[in-house]
Amino acid sequence: MKVEQRCWTPSIGWDVSVPRCLDDRADLVLAFGSKTALQEPTGRERLKAECPNACLIGCSTAGEIHGTRVVDNVLAVTAIDFEQAELQKASTEIRGANDSYDAGRRLAEALLGDGLTHVLVLCDGLHVNGEELTRGLAASLPAGVAVTGGLSADGDNVQQTLVLLDGSPQQDTAAAIGFYGNRLKVTVGSMGGWQPFGPERIVTRAEGSVLHELDGRPALALYESYLGDFAGGLPASSLLFPLSLRTDDPTRGIIRTVQAIDRERQTITLAGEIPVGAYARIMQASTDKLVGGAAAAASECISEMGNAPDFALLISGAGRRLLMKQRVEEELEAVRDVFGSSTRLAGFYSYGEIAPFCQGERPELHNLTMTVTGFSEN
Repeated sequence: MKVEQRCWTPSIGWDVSVPRCLDDRADLVLAFGSKTALQEPTGRERLKAECPNACLIGCSTAGEIHGTRVVDNVLAVTAIDFEQAELQKASTEIRGANDSYDAGRRLAEALLGDGLTHVLVLCDGLHVNGEELTRGLAASLPAGVAVTGGLSADGDNVQQTLVLLDGSPQQDTAAAIGFYGNRLKVTVGSMGGWQPFGPERIVTRAEGSVLHELDGRPALALYESYLGDFAGGLPASSLLFPLSLRTDDPTRGIIRTVQAIDRERQTITLAGEIPVGAYARIMQASTDKLVGGAAAAASECISEMGNAPDFALLISGAGRRLLMKQRVEEELEAVRDVFGSSTRLAGFYSYGEIAPFCQGERPELHNLTMTVTGFSEN
């Protein structure tokens, strides 16, 4: 596997200090960037001209990961030449959130084939039910085929997100790459670094993603009672206090961000469905804990592979960047410390991360995690 990385900006163009080496040998080109950089045709057209045989996939972000740097307003590009693996691409329009499950099934069915080992998916970050898209993918893929990826982002604007697959970037779209071949090894680690804050509560009333009651009490009032002075800063301050939801296994809590509050109805809207009878718990984190979570994700990835991957795709929750501020690159450096300098790193900050809890399990939608997907060829 050979990996080449470069950056393009609308004002300067390509980073000429990085020599081109792959060109028509590239099988996959990952392009993550701001909406402005992604929509500008000059960079995309240059990529397609230089890498005519590659699948070009990418999305808008809340920050681009380029090595151990977090950059903005650029097109961060990674081109990969696989020695043996074969790739297949697929995309589908998402016709509203209610179409999410079927959209996942359509993607999976388009990628079915002998030797399929992994699926990378990128999708709209605002008009999709990420949980249902992930369930649709899992329902239509053979056992043992892992799925990782993420929801595109729009910085802190939350207005429009874009997904790119070969042509011009589109909204309301999901795109995927299928990887085929028995010499390709793909492993994943996904960790948060969030710590419990307060006791578990039972969800006694919820509708879809709207949480009405915990332990029979109004959800928002109970939530605010734990936040103290931070309650006055809602909903923005909810970034610091996401909720963990679980059903049976106490080790399988899924972190969910708070998207909105309704003081009149005393409800909390989360980034995902809330099953009645589930257990909910407020979480909190410090930068050190989040950095530790990133290192743990890399360690989980490398323990499954047995060695450092050749390339690692990092998809981290946008809220982690907002929380860590100037120290955000520390979580990328933590991943680098685990893998060593030979592993090339790329990725983006997202509105949701898709990964299994453990290798070999079905994928889940996560919020505010660091998800690491490692690629190597034997």
